Amino acid sequence: MSRYTEIIVLARGAEKVMEALTRPNGDFTRVDDGMFDGSQMPSDDCYTWVAQYVRQRAWEGLFGQLESVPWPDPWSVQVLLRDEDDDCFGLWMLHDSKLTEVPLPRTRRRSFRDTRTGVLDRTDRPGR
Repeated sequence: MSRYTEIIVLARGAEKVMEALTRPNGDFTRVDDGMFDGSQMPSDDCYTWVAQYVRQRAWEGLFGQLESVPWPDPWSVQVLLRDEDDDCFGLWMLHDSKLTEVPLPRTRRRSFRDTRTGVLDRTDRPGR
């Protein structure tokens, strides 16, 4: 089954540990302030990587891989994940070396057989 999932990883000083995921044929694209200010010059402060997966099994094992990375600043690691049926991105952070979802106000996650994370609903959305 084709399902798209967007994943954003934010982490300070993680260029070296994220290198394997950003090489040609890697999953992630590095985003830095040079992309936004038009200079096209990489920033030393870059700490954002983005990826979109078309099939769920394409990102299978990604959380385990991210959990095993020797992050220089593990307290800065944030993973934003949005499945195609989610109302918004969910926030995952490292707690005791495991990526754990951080509850967001006015949201609830319900199970859904077609996705491993379930569906994140906004509870304040009209009609819900």
